Amino acid sequence: MYNIRPISDLRTKLHEIEKTIGAGEPVFLTKNGRGTMVVISIEDYYALVNDIERKLDEADRIAAETTTRYSFEEVHERVLAKLNEQETIKNTDTAGI
Repeated sequence: MYNIRPISDLRTKLHEIEKTIGAGEPVFLTKNGRGTMVVISIEDYYALVNDIERKLDEADRIAAETTTRYSFEEVHERVLAKLNEQETIKNTDTAGI
């Protein structure tokens, strides 16, 4: 379940927000009923950034090892196919519940 709070809670309920993000849950903040930002712990932020950096480094290494290149359209089509495949597997796994 998402933890959605008004941005004013940063001032009035900071301790509760700190406890929530400390437990590994992001807090979604709204202003005038619209989402404006997400607050996460420093540990979660670095885990996210480091994972992205590792994947970019791996992509650079693979690109250096091959001359094969794909167009945006080819990559986009492959990503959509993979996402659809994962969604199909997810729906199949939960169908018997």
